[in-house]
Amino acid sequence: MEDREKIVILYDYYGELLTEVQRDYFEAYYFDNLSLSEIGENLNKSRNAVHKNIKSVVSRLYEYEDKLKLYMKDEKLKEIINEINDKKIKKELEELL
Repeated sequence: MEDREKIVILYDYYGELLTEVQRDYFEAYYFDNLSLSEIGENLNKSRNAVHKNIKSVVSRLYEYEDKLKLYMKDEKLKEIINEINDKKIKKELEELL
């Protein structure tokens, strides 16, 4: 999986654990596809400060996953569910995810 894609998935899991400011930086860069310079202009910050903040947020997302492993567990559950032959049980478990 591409790093960018994984980072966005981790944000889906752990974004609420970030501060509002951290979410603003992350979303501007990853969702709005703004450059570091554009984000800096919008937030009155230097390009370097923006880069540092985004790098910090990404690092924090990986730290959360290392500790909580929600994404890894979810992927493992999906694998297990795919191996279940009973359609009723499979459907019920899929609805829980």
